[in-house]
Formats: sequence, structure tokens, C-alpha cells
Amino acid sequence: MTLLDTHPTTRFRAPDDTTAPAPAEARGLTRDGVRLLVASADGIHHGRFRDLPDELGPGDLVVVNNSATTAAEIDGWRTAHGRVVVHAATPLDDGTWVIELRTAPDAAAPVLDAVAGEHIEVSTLVLTLLEPYPRADSSPTGEGNRLWRVSVDGDLDDALTRHGRPIAYGYLDRAYPLSAYQAVFSTVPGSAEMPSAGRPFTDQIITRLIARGVGVAPITLHTGVSSQDAGEAPQAERFEVPDATARLVNATRATGGRVIAVGTTVTRALESAVAPGGRVVAARGWTERVISPADPARVVDGLITGWHNPEASHLLLVESIAGAELTQAAYDAAVAEGYLWHEFGDSALLLP
Repeated sequence: MTLLDTHPTTRFRAPDDTTAPAPAEARGLTRDGVRLLVASADGIHHGRFRDLPDELGPGDLVVVNNSATTAAEIDGWRTAHGRVVVHAATPLDDGTWVIELRTAPDAAAPVLDAVAGEHIEVSTLVLTLLEPYPRADSSPTGEGNRLWRVSVDGDLDDALTRHGRPIAYGYLDRAYPLSAYQAVFSTVPGSAEMPSAGRPFTDQIITRLIARGVGVAPITLHTGVSSQDAGEAPQAERFEVPDATARLVNATRATGGRVIAVGTTVTRALESAVAPGGRVVAARGWTERVISPADPARVVDGLITGWHNPEASHLLLVESIAGAELTQAAYDAAVAEGYLWHEFGDSALLLP
């Protein structure tokens, strides 16, 4: 994780009082009943997510993330400090893990006073803090380290499967099961947190898109933890763009269709698979790509997304696709109309 060289230009009031406290189904709605703000050169209008197929046309391609959310939150114990919540961000290729320590009981804030060599007891395992990740003093505030690379005495995957729960923060009204954090196309387990832009999709929406002549294609990007501070870039993440999807993206662009990414995760994966000359190729591995107006998206034409906090690095990606003016207009309208934020919140379709 690195610090951002630039910051979003979009400005709006932090929506602390309009965070979605629960999944749509727990609020009396269907999954596709969340609100959908559509912003384009023609202006802004409001509907429901179920209206999405009406906003797209024959020849467009919707690219989705098939990564499934894992139970990546588990209780731990710091010998000298007591209870702590552990967020297992991602396993690394050398067998170590990246974790985030958060305050107990509701993971409302990061723990910043941990030190190298400290042991964290998790279930029957011991995690040893090796070094800050990706390096010391990577917090924009300069106050401690939020992420750590740890060695694991035992099988952390097994402990998470048996004793873990979905990562959640203090703004939810209660705990929800892992099934609430999956999209209809979530088939490849690996995300620490839900790729939430795809959650409102239903089988019916996908059927209507296909019947309308809109293509649907998958990529895989396994998310890390999403609790970056202001000015903090996203961490490296595992991804795969299959050859079939790469060919569909290229064909869509060649015939004048639009490539619509479902979320920042899809955008990051596709833009990490662009070869010299602008064609998308099959690719897999780790991506550290940070998409911004200074290094913009090259193959994504539109974006389906949730709503991001002020100064979040995701806003740079949104501005890269939609442009600063349209992004600001969309956020102004969302704040004015009381749209709901965070993983169970409302959606936007940005079509510059």
C-alpha cells in the first residue's frame, strides 16, 4: 500500500447519517430494489436497480467480478492488551498473511500501536507480527501501522472457515450471515470483503440484459480490506482476466459497444490486462494498478458502483472514467436525495 500522489477533486459531506445499516432484504426490499442513480451527458435521473437493463443497449458488455466473499474476520487476543478483531486481508505467495488489527468488539477503528514481534492468539493459532505491510509508516497520518505481514503457526484458512465471520464494521445494525455478502455470480472464493457493486444483481436482471442483447462476462479480483484511510492507495490484489472475457471486451470496443464495469474491482482487473496498443489480453497475478485521472482507464466506458467516502482512492478511479464534473454532479445529487452508502447501500450507473 502506498500513499496517493493526487487526491480526488470531488467534494461532498461525509454521509455518516446515511449509511445502509443492513442488506436490502432486511430493510423490506428486494436485492434489486435499491436505488439507482444514472448519470450521463444527458443529465441525472433516479430509479431502482431493477431498471438497469433499460439503461443499456444491444452491443454493450457488462463485466462482473465472480470472486466470492470469505469469512475473513475473527476474534483475537493481544497478550498485553486484551481483545482485538483480526481482519485477514490476503494470503501472500510465501505463506505469510496480511492482516489488519481492529478494536473489539465491533472493529470500529484500526489498532495502531502494535509492534513487530508481537503475538496475536486466534482460535488455536498464534500470529506473529513480522513487519508493517507493505512498509513502515505507510499510514497517511504517520501514526502507527494499520496492516501487518504475519507468520501463522497453523492453518489460518481452516480457522477462518470454522470460526470466522464476514468482515463488518460498527455501522451495521447486527451481524449478517456470509450468504448476505455474495452476488449471484460469486463462485470463486477469495475476497476479504464483498465486491459490493455486484450485490444488487439478480438472475432476472441478467436474463433481461442478455435478452436485450447486452453481453455479460466475468473476471476475478479478490479484494483485500477496504478500510483505507484518506490518501491511502489500494493494496495489491490477486486477479485474473480470462481469454474469453478479453476477446469479448475487444470485440465490443471494435463494434462500438460500451464496456461497463461492475465496480472498481472489475475496472482494476480489466485495466491491469491492457497490452501496449490498447487491447485487453488474458492476464493473471497481482495488480498494484492505481487508476486516476493522471493514469486513466483505457478500456472501461461506464461504471456501475456504490458510493465512496470523501478522499477515498476509489473516487480517483470514478473520476478517471466519468470525469470530474459528472462525478461531482452525481455525488451532489446522491447526497441531496439521501442515497445510502457502503456495502449494502444504493448504486450508481455512470455513463460519460
